[in-house]
Amino acid sequence: MESSTIFDDVFRTMLEKMPQLAVPLINEVFGTSYPEDVKIIQKRNEHQTKNGRIITDSHLLIANRIYHIECQSTDDSTMVIRMIEYDFAISLEQVQKENGRYRMYFPQSCVLYLRGIKKRDAISVEIVMPNGGTVEYTVPVVQVQEFTCDDMLRKRLLFLLPYHVIKYEQEKDLDTDREKWKEFLDECKKIESYLEENFLEKGNEKLYRDMVELIIRIADHVFRDNEKVRKGFGDVMGGKVLELESDKLIQRGIEQGLEQGIEQGIAMERKNTELVRRKAEEAEAEIQRLRKLLEERNNKQ
Repeated sequence: MESSTIFDDVFRTMLEKMPQLAVPLINEVFGTSYPEDVKIIQKRNEHQTKNGRIITDSHLLIANRIYHIECQSTDDSTMVIRMIEYDFAISLEQVQKENGRYRMYFPQSCVLYLRGIKKRDAISVEIVMPNGGTVEYTVPVVQVQEFTCDDMLRKRLLFLLPYHVIKYEQEKDLDTDREKWKEFLDECKKIESYLEENFLEKGNEKLYRDMVELIIRIADHVFRDNEKVRKGFGDVMGGKVLELESDKLIQRGIEQGLEQGIEQGIAMERKNTELVRRKAEEAEAEIQRLRKLLEERNNKQ
């Protein structure tokens, strides 16, 4: 069974609820130029292999091309082995027969590293074929910490924003060093203002709230041992929440709908009961009338 972290959960939530945010990241990594409203199809993430079940972080179809992005919070020397296993499983589902022979299409893949900065643009492994020939399997890497806050906003790499605060996790004196504290809060305000201007003020309240709350979730985890930093961040970004506001609004609407439905049902039942009562009274009155007529006829006889 694959383990899941807050970083994975946020990653998958963004892909599920706001997949359009991944488009600028894909353009940045693969040199494409898809518009942000391009159609994205979420493909199956669970694959069965000889060694058991594997679950990829993403499996997207955009303009007849498959994209696969893995989110990695720590460096792992075996990541390239896992990636080729994932990509092989994905490509098996895309096998096509062309001109009488089968052809496998590997996805466009990359690894998103959330921590650290290493001077590398890719990870690779050399595959030696039975005939002695070799094929080099290479996957580009994206290191979030290489991008400044301004880079992310300028390039609209909003998919990376929730992970930006990770760069401060090793700053032990963040809340006591005035200069660092000011820099931290200024960046928080810049991010919040950008989201407010580009989403909230343009009528997309759901996306604004979802993004803010996912950013807060990561910050709550990163600063879980520092109450002051967590509170300062939450105050700037809008406060801590335990579930997406949009989900709460939907749930609230469902609950209100149920309440209204129950009230309407009760009102209908009362109306039906009153109707039955009136019908019963009318039937009783008719019976009494008929009895009276029958008595009058008997007396005349």
